[in-house]
Amino acid sequence: MMNTWLSMGLAITAGFFVAFLLGYVVIPWLHKLKFGQTILDIGPSWHKNKQGTPTMGGILFMAGFIVAMAVVLITDSVMGGDIVAGNSLMAGAVKTKLYSGIIMAFAYAMIGFVDDYIKVVKKRNLGLTIKQKTLAQILVMGGYMFSLHMAGATYMFIPFVGNVDTGWLFWVIGPVVMYCTVNAVNFTDGIDGLCASVTAVFALSGIIIAVLRGVFGVSILCSALLGSLLGYLIWNWNPAKVMMGDTGSMFLGGLVIATAYCLDMPWLILLTGIIYVIEFGSDVIQIAYFKATHGKRIFKMAPIHHHFEKCGWKEKKIVYVFSAINIIGSVAAVLLIYFGQPQ
Repeated sequence: MMNTWLSMGLAITAGFFVAFLLGYVVIPWLHKLKFGQTILDIGPSWHKNKQGTPTMGGILFMAGFIVAMAVVLITDSVMGGDIVAGNSLMAGAVKTKLYSGIIMAFAYAMIGFVDDYIKVVKKRNLGLTIKQKTLAQILVMGGYMFSLHMAGATYMFIPFVGNVDTGWLFWVIGPVVMYCTVNAVNFTDGIDGLCASVTAVFALSGIIIAVLRGVFGVSILCSALLGSLLGYLIWNWNPAKVMMGDTGSMFLGGLVIATAYCLDMPWLILLTGIIYVIEFGSDVIQIAYFKATHGKRIFKMAPIHHHFEKCGWKEKKIVYVFSAINIIGSVAAVLLIYFGQPQ
């Protein structure tokens, strides 16, 4: 069996180099196919400079992630280990949560790919309609939740309390968490480097919490995610040479959900993904206030990162500040888990 720390280091390294090196091939290919970004007229004026920047760049970290996972799991298996199940008495449930979560993330990515493809072909910023995208997401949610139910993973870990069976609330909490999370992560992908940076922070906190909880399969998943995002960020940093598109952001949303459920803590996203919550919440508040006041706005533009752009903040400043806020939320989550383990 591979050493756990060595496994995590290998996952980070493999994910980083695959995502980074693949950029030399994928980005020119996307340019050749003319898979460029279409920018809305209502956005900040300087976003016009991004017109034509290749989209679907999520391919880079998706490939980095899957290669990193494969390298670690195959190597561990050859050495006679089973790092995903570990010493768990519920090995089947642990594996189901992890592997079905990865499948779910790629299913979301397919929805994003169709959305991106329509945008590119039609040369517009709107791909799938809200109804089409929602229906597709409901199907993915249903499949993932059914897999969790069949594995008996209908409980939730509560700090200072322990595992609590959610009963029928499982079918209420799940759709809310999944729908809000995948769309919140999608909202966060609005400026160069923001979504990837915030999600890298999420991945790092996931590694730490997984180690604290002894769920080493999740630590490998988060390590592969962290490494691949860092490799991608080299290409996505301001000014971006490629954008992740809905293909990438919806994949990341799926992995955020999978991580939280593999750790038995869907509530964890409220802290380790606090920026997602703020982004999603700002959009909901803006729409509700706009309708209630017949046209007035609280923010200059939503989601809230666009508000700060309109206030004159540079993209890099937004990325730094938002990432710092997510670090604070993640530290709070780690401390809560560390001190909240039942005796």
